[in-house]
Amino acid sequence: MIYARVSSKEQEKEGFSIPAQLKLLKDYAAAQGFKVAQEYIDVETAKQTGRTSFDEMVAYLKAYPSVRVMLVEKTDRLYRNLKDWVTVDELDVEMHFPKEGMVLSHESRSSEKFMHGIKVLMAKNYIDNLSEEARKGMQEKAEQGIWPTKTPLGYRNIIGPDGKKIIAIDTAVAPIVAKLFDWYASGGISLKEAAKKAQAAGLVYAQSGAKVPASTVHTILRNRLYTGQFEWNGKLIQGKHEPLISIDLWERVQGMMDGRHAKKFKRGKHDFAFSGLIACHACGCAVVGEIKKERYVYYHCTGYADKCQGNPASCRRRYVREGALEAQFTELLGRLKFDDEVLAWVREALHASHADERREHEEAIRRLQGEHRRLGDRINAMYVDKLDGRVDGAFFDKMSAEWRDEQNRCLREIERHEAAEQSYMDEGVQILELARNAQRLFERQEPRQKRRLLNFVLSNCTWEDGEVVATFRQPFDLLAETAAIAARRGTGNTANSAKSDIWLGDLDSNQD
Repeated sequence: MIYARVSSKEQEKEGFSIPAQLKLLKDYAAAQGFKVAQEYIDVETAKQTGRTSFDEMVAYLKAYPSVRVMLVEKTDRLYRNLKDWVTVDELDVEMHFPKEGMVLSHESRSSEKFMHGIKVLMAKNYIDNLSEEARKGMQEKAEQGIWPTKTPLGYRNIIGPDGKKIIAIDTAVAPIVAKLFDWYASGGISLKEAAKKAQAAGLVYAQSGAKVPASTVHTILRNRLYTGQFEWNGKLIQGKHEPLISIDLWERVQGMMDGRHAKKFKRGKHDFAFSGLIACHACGCAVVGEIKKERYVYYHCTGYADKCQGNPASCRRRYVREGALEAQFTELLGRLKFDDEVLAWVREALHASHADERREHEEAIRRLQGEHRRLGDRINAMYVDKLDGRVDGAFFDKMSAEWRDEQNRCLREIERHEAAEQSYMDEGVQILELARNAQRLFERQEPRQKRRLLNFVLSNCTWEDGEVVATFRQPFDLLAETAAIAARRGTGNTANSAKSDIWLGDLDSNQD
């Protein structure tokens, strides 16, 4: 079984092409004497679950238990999220990563499984960092007065004269959107009636051609972007785009909408640290937080009757104080303890892995630098043609803007590879340090950060008779197991021997 993936067409340009991956994997299969049963290819990100070919591959492996070897170029080609990692792990297949020189199976040493887990977490962390950088870029664009994301109905995304993406009025749809505000401001129609008028006027989704429902009309009427202004991260920004309606009209519409919904009860928001983390063991429903006597936080099962397999009323009557849950989570995180010897071993393994990673980044940087130079040569050559009258000014401006945009992309990718190469070791060790200090960090965090830390380290949290039961995610489960077995065997040389068995021996031989 062969699996190859690139995130986007951009990665094709960087040299991570599907043909290059397939050639490497087929050559490896031939050298190992493997017969390739199936090939699966994805051209999409591995940040989220639900890749088309990945899902097909999983289904195939479940249907054909005789196929139990998977060939993938390297870890982050296969997955960059924890759910897919667990999905593949449960298939009990032998995974070969030729570029990393790693073969992983149920017979692999715990140290190998642990290093694979670290690589998955680093791949996830890398994607999270990219998302953060993307958000920063969007924030910078918004502060310049440019709407930084996909446009709502009435506008369209275009490339401006300077080669940057901007938004402009969609002349086919904008007049209908503007009329929507006038219709609703008159006070004589409801949202559903406004939607029917818009549909009759021809307001449909551009791609699907489907009619726009009342929910979308509600979103349109609430969107300040149509006034020439927009809100971004809580800040009101004057946009550079052309408005469709006046600010006065928009505010009149908001007043009418607020007036119609004024009688609806609005719940106050409270950030409960453990909401969404725990399921009721008895019925599987969510365990949620609730404030009692305006000061005490208690958690209980929602006990929804349509989901509940047990007694919903009984589930709802069981409460546990937030402090009790926090104490149990603190105790769980206290099991992630390891000494300097384990940390030193992981550093050593990361150094070995870093050599391959560094070579790959250096190769990508060289390719991107070469592409940047070629684009510069094209611009210079076309400029000479322009001076000689062989190319007109408008064509030169258009092509040079496109090529400069490509050059900027190359520079951004070079910076990304340089940053990734520099942070590889740091991120790996930081993940270990996080586990090592998880208990101390948890005790000092705000609710949102507590929830984020627990989601990173634990899974399958359930609540049973006031007690929290949870499992550690890989590779943190190995850390917890190491500490537990070493503690049972005692201290001194016996404990060190236990640790060596776990990290360097067969994991299965250590399980009870």
